[in-house]
Amino acid sequence: MSTADNTAAAPAVVLGEVEVVRLIEWHGPFGPAAAAFPDIPPHIWRDNADWLVPDHYEAEHELAVLALQTWLLRSAGRTVLVDTGMGDGHPRPGSPPFDRWQGGLLDRLRAVGVTPGDVDVVVNTHLHVDHIGGNTVEADPGEWVPAFPNAQYLIARADDAFFGPGNAHGAGTQDDGRLVYEDSVAPLHRAGQTVLWEDSYRIDENLTLEAAPGHTPGSSVLSLRSGPDRALFVGDLIQSPAQLVDPACNSAHCVDPAAAQTSRRRLLDQAARDRAWIIPAHFGGAGAFMTDPDGGHHTCHPMGQTGTPVRPPR
Repeated sequence: MSTADNTAAAPAVVLGEVEVVRLIEWHGPFGPAAAAFPDIPPHIWRDNADWLVPDHYEAEHELAVLALQTWLLRSAGRTVLVDTGMGDGHPRPGSPPFDRWQGGLLDRLRAVGVTPGDVDVVVNTHLHVDHIGGNTVEADPGEWVPAFPNAQYLIARADDAFFGPGNAHGAGTQDDGRLVYEDSVAPLHRAGQTVLWEDSYRIDENLTLEAAPGHTPGSSVLSLRSGPDRALFVGDLIQSPAQLVDPACNSAHCVDPAAAQTSRRRLLDQAARDRAWIIPAHFGGAGAFMTDPDGGHHTCHPMGQTGTPVRPPR
């Protein structure tokens, strides 16, 4: 894994009255596909390499290719961030590639005209380490404070309970679980900036959070409905387009595999019915796609630069 070096933002896309800007922290080979996605049979990677390579799969060494990224939304006069990546300088001794990682989110935001004080809402789709590190910054050595002093941080109550101290910080489900909560979530509580929500939470007339448990107990989806346009920011419910070939396939990090399958199928069916863009947290390439149900699986139509579906796979 290389260090984060992509500080450019993708061109903005306008969906209804919402502007969407993609801020890419890192994109590259993450690790063996078989380890990251043990449910996906090897033949699915091989048989679909013509469209998975290079954005989602490195065939020579059979590696899953993933992205770390944040989505910036301008909606109803407010600035909303969806996930905050790995952050800057957090100690992660259990995950050496990410130990003291420098993700550069604040620089990336400044490059598109957003200061920390401009951010009104931060959505954490779930509380895994690679989605919440940018929640906080280190004010003094070992002292972590909210990175966005005027923001509400929206966190599913189920995830806060699961990853909090009352459950031994996720009971060992992620490396450095205690450190992750203490430096990226607890400071938000101390500052009085968290909103713990259940079932659903309406942010504004365009954006609503909906529970989609399975990947984590509080895994959530941000639904965008504005004018004729629809989009679903699905977090880690779908981490690779290879899962569309068989939506029953989970990643190695799904806490409740059966619930994750149920949520994934429900969201894919909803997206196909509503003609909604699906925007996962870790897709490289176009970063967003539409889907058409085709028997037991879904075909993937990535978003082109003009907003039109391109290159549908076989």
